[in-house]
Amino acid sequence: MRFDTRTLVLMAIAIVINIVVGQIAVWVKLPLYVDAVGTVLVAILAGPLAGAVTGVLTNVIWGLVSDPTAMAFFPVSLVIGLVAGYLAKIGWFRSIGMTVVSGVVIAVFSTIVAVPIIVYMFGGVTGAGTDFATTFLISVGQEFLNSVAVANLTTNLADKILTCVIAWVIASRMPNRFTASFPFYQKAA
Repeated sequence: MRFDTRTLVLMAIAIVINIVVGQIAVWVKLPLYVDAVGTVLVAILAGPLAGAVTGVLTNVIWGLVSDPTAMAFFPVSLVIGLVAGYLAKIGWFRSIGMTVVSGVVIAVFSTIVAVPIIVYMFGGVTGAGTDFATTFLISVGQEFLNSVAVANLTTNLADKILTCVIAWVIASRMPNRFTASFPFYQKAA
């Protein structure tokens, strides 16, 4: 599939948003990632393939420029873009309620992909704000894998719901003359 110029520009802006906001979250050790707002926004407007490409490029560029850990999570961003795009396609971003449910669905899928990366590539420690929750769960007697999974799912639920709501608000506030030709947005609006 070829992307038109507007979609490519939107993807580039979304990548910058993802990296800047995500890096700030890493620096201040937020227990949220907030590094996929642009990915979800692109997925809502331009569909799953554009969302997936945006997510993957975000992590690759971010990993090369400032945070090598980010590159390892490109499969997670790919899944976020794909799932958000398919949910937009079937109309799950039409209301705030469905947008919140979309965030929950995306959180579950992204957790399934992220946990093996966190455990097997990083030994459970990535430098993100979730490390505290993982450490806490281990210290109160939870098994290592369960601690990583629970900490990641809990964080992902809050993060992906917030991410989806922010992306939905941005998309719904864009001028109709801009969003009118984005086919997926017409289904999500």
